[in-house]
Amino acid sequence: MTRSSHTPAPATAGAPAAAVEPAGAPIGFAEFVALVAALMSLAALGIDSMLPALPAIGVTLGIGTENQRQFIVTAFVFGFGIAQIAHGPLADRYGRRTVLLAAIGGYVLANIACAMAASFPLLLAARVFGGAMVAATRVATVAMVRDCYHGRPMARVMSIAFMVFMIVPVLAPAFGQTVLLFANWRGIFWTVAGLSALIWTWFFLRMPETLRVEAQLPLSLGRVAAGWRQTLGDRMSLGYALASTALLGALYGYLNSVQQIMFDTFRQPRLLAVMFAVTATLMAAANLTNARLVMRLGTRLISHSALALLVVLSAIHLALAVLGYETLVGFVILQALTMGCFGLATSNFSSMAMENMGAIAGTASSVQGFASITLGAVIGVVIGQAFDGTTAPLAGGFLICGLVSLGIVAATERGRLFRPV
Repeated sequence: MTRSSHTPAPATAGAPAAAVEPAGAPIGFAEFVALVAALMSLAALGIDSMLPALPAIGVTLGIGTENQRQFIVTAFVFGFGIAQIAHGPLADRYGRRTVLLAAIGGYVLANIACAMAASFPLLLAARVFGGAMVAATRVATVAMVRDCYHGRPMARVMSIAFMVFMIVPVLAPAFGQTVLLFANWRGIFWTVAGLSALIWTWFFLRMPETLRVEAQLPLSLGRVAAGWRQTLGDRMSLGYALASTALLGALYGYLNSVQQIMFDTFRQPRLLAVMFAVTATLMAAANLTNARLVMRLGTRLISHSALALLVVLSAIHLALAVLGYETLVGFVILQALTMGCFGLATSNFSSMAMENMGAIAGTASSVQGFASITLGAVIGVVIGQAFDGTTAPLAGGFLICGLVSLGIVAATERGRLFRPV
């Protein structure tokens, strides 16, 4: 595929530039996907590697209750969600490359601040800042992919990237536990800072700007407001962003709860890394399957089927938990299958939400991300704080969130679900 010979007119302050046919990645496809996955992995690394260290952090900083330790995760997620509202317009004005380089540099500094924090409030402040910085790797990276691909090809790229990205949840808890063998919990933050610096260097050396000069949009209140209206006024954009919000709420509830479930409910703290490995492996397999089938079956048939199966699995899981038949093996299997469905649904939802947003990809990605992650974080707090020593609140959270997401998708598609095209 080659670039169109037509040169679009420059954008004005009140309207976005017209989208042109994407030309594909400016570097090799495999390296592009790997770099996208690495960028997206920084946020997951900032969450998952901390989980084994939460008890140690609580002891060092005098955190009163176990449920309060969840705020180390929640603070990061809130920063991650709220800051997206700024990264999008900046990425549309100054380019994806500039924003990503500045933000990843800030993320390195945030992790250094976490490593040196002397109190719980200071740690939470640094975590919010770190989440705010790494938010660019969600907004600008999705916009960068949209610059190069759209539709089913974009869904394919995102699926492969998510598959590679899933290696991080497999390795991160084990990574955190390994660091704790040789250093205290502060060593985890120092190591994350070093890995982030390496990814910054890779991106700086290899990835050119993907936003065309003529497609840059002015950084003005009128233009940003117009982008918001376009994003929120598009049925597909709004509908699938809200559907993703509900599912992300369940995911954040899982991240808030899983450490306590493995430590307190099943009393198997050493198996936390195994739990993440099994779950992430299923999610990676799901995204590999999606990458192979989405060009033939389409995003709707795959994502809608996965969402329906997620609801069924969550209902079974909740019934087992309430009736007292929950076991560690059953929890791992059902949760892994549920997260596989989550991966199939959300990777396609992201592509469908961006389908009509090519001309304002950065702003659209930021609006969608702000809504999905911030509201999802609130839902995740509710699920996490409901932890009562059993898995029932988590299973119930997934069931409710899955049903809400399915209802939103049905409304968005006007009842026409499971369409192959």
